[in-house]
Amino acid sequence: MSDDEVDHELIALLRKSLGLGGGAANPGAAETKVLQNSQYVFDNAIDVALDPSKTKEAAETIWRQMQKKEYSTSSWSEHELHPKAKNESTVDFIFTMDLLNFSFWSAEPEDKRFAIEYRGKKWTGYWSLVAALQRALDEGIEITNPEFWADEEECTEELIKHIFRSATDEEMPLLKERLECLREAGRVLCNDFDGSFTNCIYSANHSAAALVNLLAESFSCFRDEAVFHGRRVRLYKRAQILVADLWACFDGAGYGEFQDIDKITMFADYRIPQMLHHLGCLMYSPPLETRIRKQEEIPSGSNWEIELRATSIWCVEMIKREIEKQHPEAKLVKTSSKSLSNGHSHSHSNGVSHPNGHSRQPPEKQNGNDSHTDTQAAHTGHFRRHSRHSSSASNAQPGAGIGINAILIDFFLYDTMKELEKQGRETIPHHRTRSIWY
Repeated sequence: MSDDEVDHELIALLRKSLGLGGGAANPGAAETKVLQNSQYVFDNAIDVALDPSKTKEAAETIWRQMQKKEYSTSSWSEHELHPKAKNESTVDFIFTMDLLNFSFWSAEPEDKRFAIEYRGKKWTGYWSLVAALQRALDEGIEITNPEFWADEEECTEELIKHIFRSATDEEMPLLKERLECLREAGRVLCNDFDGSFTNCIYSANHSAAALVNLLAESFSCFRDEAVFHGRRVRLYKRAQILVADLWACFDGAGYGEFQDIDKITMFADYRIPQMLHHLGCLMYSPPLETRIRKQEEIPSGSNWEIELRATSIWCVEMIKREIEKQHPEAKLVKTSSKSLSNGHSHSHSNGVSHPNGHSRQPPEKQNGNDSHTDTQAAHTGHFRRHSRHSSSASNAQPGAGIGINAILIDFFLYDTMKELEKQGRETIPHHRTRSIWY
C-alpha cells in the first residue's frame, strides 16, 4: 500500500475504539472522556476550587427539592416552541437547534437586547433561536434541511440574516459563525451520512457516548475541546445536550433510546457555574471573581474559562455521587408528568399540526440570556441547558422507577438559577465568554 492510500482497516479500528461504526460497536464500550478530562482540570486548577462541605450540603438540598418537584422527560415537548411530533422531522429540528445553540447573552438592557418576534410575542435567549427556526418553517424556508445549508446559492448570508432578523437594533450574536456551522454540517451530512442526521443516530447503536464521539469526530463545530496545561481536554457541551434533547423529546425511545444515557455529564455553560458559586460549592480566586463581577469578558479557551467549565462538571459529579451515597433509593425515584423546565438543551401537549411535521402552541413570553435556554421564569416546561437546555434521569416513562444522573441535576440547577434571577437574588453574575461552544 502506498503512503497516499487510505488504510480503511485502520480507520475502522480507530472508529471501533471510539465506540463508533454502527451495529458492530458495543454501546457500553464508548466513552466521551469528558468526565475524566474534567477531573484532570479540577486536579490542576488554580483559580477555581470546590468546597467539599458545601458540596455535600448542596447534594442534600438538591435531592430533597428534586424529589419534591418530580421531574419527568415528558416536559420537554410541553413548551409551545418545541416540536410535538415524534418523527424524523423533529430529529432534524433538534439537530438544527443544537447546531446553533450557543452564545445568546447580551450586554444590552432587557428591552434592547436581541429578540425574535413570533406570533405577537418577543423571545430572547435560547428561545429566540427556537422561535426563529419555527418562524422560518412557517415562512416555507427549509432551515432544517442539510441540503439547503450546503447550497450556497439558496442558503445565502442575506437569507440567514432574514431568518434571524431581530425585533430590536441588536443582531443575533455570532451570526457569521452560525452560518459556518450550517455550511459544515450540511456538507458532512450530505457527503457522509446520506443527507440525514438520523444516520448518525443509527451509527451510534443506541449509545449516547458513541453519538457524542461521532459528532465531535465528524463535525469540527461540535468539537468543544481546549488545551489545559499542555493536555487536550474535552467538554462537548452542545454534542451532549443534543443527545439529551433527543432522549427527552422521544421519552427514551425510538430516536431517543440510549442505553448509556448516564455517561452524559452536565452541560458546561454559563449558568451552572453561577449557581454552584451561589451554593458555595465553587470558590474563585480574587482576580477571577473580580473579572466576573465586573462582567468583563473571559477569553474562550483561557485557563479561567476552562477551569470554570470543567470544575463545574466535576462538581456536579461529586453532588451526584454524594446523593447516591446518602440515598441509595435515588436509583428508584418515582416521577410524574410534572414539568421539568430548562429552557438547553435543554424541552406533551396538543399543538396545531404543521406541514413539516412540527406542531405549534400559542407562545408565551420567555426571556433568557444564555444558550442553555434562558427562560424568564423557571419550571415552564423546557427540559436542557442549553441545551438548556429538563428531563428524567433514565429511559423510563413517567411513573416508572428512575435513577438520578448529572443531566437531571444540571436541569434542576439551571432552573433554580433562573428563578433566582427572576427574583433579583443573584449573588454573582454569570461569566461572559463569546464562543460557539455554549
